[in-house]
Amino acid sequence: MLVLVAPGQGAQTPGFLTPWLDLPGASDRVAAWSDAIGLDLVHYGTKADEDAIRDTAVAQPLLVAAGLLSASALGDVTPGAVAGHSVGEITAAAFAGVLDDTAALGFVRTRGLAMAEAAAVTETGMSALLGGEPDVTVPHLEQLGLTPANVNGAGQIVAAGTMEQLAALAEDKPEGVRRVVPLKVAGAFHTHHMAPAVATLQKAADGLTVADPTVTYVSNKDGATVATGADVVARLVGQVANPVRWDLCMETFQRLGATALVEVCPGGTLTGIAKRALKGVKTLALKTPDDLDAARALIAEHAAPAA
Repeated sequence: MLVLVAPGQGAQTPGFLTPWLDLPGASDRVAAWSDAIGLDLVHYGTKADEDAIRDTAVAQPLLVAAGLLSASALGDVTPGAVAGHSVGEITAAAFAGVLDDTAALGFVRTRGLAMAEAAAVTETGMSALLGGEPDVTVPHLEQLGLTPANVNGAGQIVAAGTMEQLAALAEDKPEGVRRVVPLKVAGAFHTHHMAPAVATLQKAADGLTVADPTVTYVSNKDGATVATGADVVARLVGQVANPVRWDLCMETFQRLGATALVEVCPGGTLTGIAKRALKGVKTLALKTPDDLDAARALIAEHAAPAA
């Protein structure tokens, strides 16, 4: 059983979209998306520097566009399940047919702008903790006033809060944590700091045309499978201010009988976690079009519907 997943913010790197635009029709497609949402995705995906694509309002639409473009390059694929990490859930909603591509990009453009505005209120950020045990790490973070915003599994938790709180964490790591790594994001996402964005997203969601998922959709709120499009969108609205439980998503993949996992562009983060947490599950990250043939071969072997 194949799982198709989409990464979240921080996975982007300067120029990562460049080789994908050489595929037939890709430049025209991305240009049309750019016109639809009022953001030059081609420029930001090819020529912009690291600081420019770190901007939340830019990074989020860019990641969704890259995920949709790379997935379409795979051809006609019916995965057994789909999921996304943070903003990647919008990409996954498009994979599942809940939103069409243009609606997904319009929604994520609103999301990025709203979260950037919320992040501007207080200087905040996120740091990944490598190693340690959740029952030790989480209470330690809470003592420092930080939120365990991403519980990713495989010994990784991402803390979010003010820059002062994150500086205190760097000086006072929880027992068992080997490293604290600042992330390339511009705010404390999936915390109360993002609450102002929820109302904006709800207004945007009210105008969406939504369909029920055509494949199994796994929510990063709690690892649950979601049956209706309305529930998917409600979760997309609320998740900007709630923690991501990717560890529970992976438990669901195992329960569904996953045998392979493909991560769309810019792949690498989620496959790295899966290699440590999903033993026996084959993984592949779509980083450039050079990975497409290997991905198609893996899909041909494993793309059977979930039970």
